[in-house]
Amino acid sequence: MTSEEQLAKQYLIHLHVERGLSENTRLAYERDLAQLLIYLNQRGTNYTECVANDLFLFLLKWKENGKAPRSIARCNATLRGFFAFVLDEGKRDDNPSTYLVTPKLNQPLPKVLSEATMDKLLQTGAGSELVLRDLAMLEVLYSSGLRVSELIGLRLEDISLEVGFVRCRGKGDKERIVPLGEPAVRAVQCYLNGLRKRLCGEKKYDILFLNAHGRPLTRQGMVYILKKWGKAHNLEKTISPHMFRHSFATHLLDHGADLRSVQEMLGHADIATTQIYTHLTRKRLIDVFQKAHPRAE
Repeated sequence: MTSEEQLAKQYLIHLHVERGLSENTRLAYERDLAQLLIYLNQRGTNYTECVANDLFLFLLKWKENGKAPRSIARCNATLRGFFAFVLDEGKRDDNPSTYLVTPKLNQPLPKVLSEATMDKLLQTGAGSELVLRDLAMLEVLYSSGLRVSELIGLRLEDISLEVGFVRCRGKGDKERIVPLGEPAVRAVQCYLNGLRKRLCGEKKYDILFLNAHGRPLTRQGMVYILKKWGKAHNLEKTISPHMFRHSFATHLLDHGADLRSVQEMLGHADIATTQIYTHLTRKRLIDVFQKAHPRAE
């Protein structure tokens, strides 16, 4: 391993140990740095000797190759973080990434289900016994705003039905506690009282939600369940787990919840990530105004 590769490895360890970034994020940073090193070597330089113009041209090449603005913005963040680390480690006397400009991102608004649609979805109908499990999962998703990876990773010890909360580990292995509403508590209790015991059988899984074979659910299995559930409830659009998370946040804000509380429940490190939901509530207010006010035209 070259000294340059060793330096990148030390930074990736730093990301894991001190910043707690997710594995997917670290892998993306690792790819960015590997591509940068190849580019710098082609220009006859390296991490410790390159100048700002080298980094500008590297990002420009990404843009010319058709990379998405979001990918370029992430690479920009990789370079800033890495060269700040290199500077702190005493491997350079300056930071060549100081004046890099992050491209503006046109962030699409999240897809949200209306409250009426959500009420319709959270009604049980005829079907197999697994309906009890499916309803419990959907109630927990809507009540807590969990990511699908957090939901399928829940263990029996992570949920307290007496107190009404769920504990999960989100991105960067950060733990948070989120309240559960009464409908979610009742649905989970119903699932635990009978169906889960039969699904588990002699197995010793402590995962809360199990598939039809008594094994932990996968992300793909959850997506399939939602697709089937939407069809059973005659929904025209395909629903996804993240739509429940988006709906959770938007409906809370619609009913007066403060942004900081919603940020904490969603597990967002930066409140700017949560603010996207305020755009939805403002858009809804504008739509209502334009439809209802006599002088809105």
